[in-house]
Amino acid sequence: MEPAGHQCQCTGGLCGSQHSDTGLRCLHTTAHGRLLVAPADLTLSTTAAAAVPVEELRAWCASCHVKARNRQLAAAREREQQGADEPLSLF
Repeated sequence: MEPAGHQCQCTGGLCGSQHSDTGLRCLHTTAHGRLLVAPADLTLSTTAAAAVPVEELRAWCASCHVKARNRQLAAAREREQQGADEPLSLF
């Protein structure tokens, strides 16, 4: 939490909120409750997330974490779906 200043590191749109009234950064801190530590890529499996180097971890409040994860998973599904919709080329 020290590198994050004990503050959620969600910024400008990761969770869907621009946090525009707070200088583009979520204001939740450890003083407001618990923060989670997770990688920036929230689509990683539990095993892959455990292998992420400490320098690549972020502090997340529960609200931003859930919303950012849902947005990242939806974007990943969209990319997969777009790739699947393209017909296979024979030539």
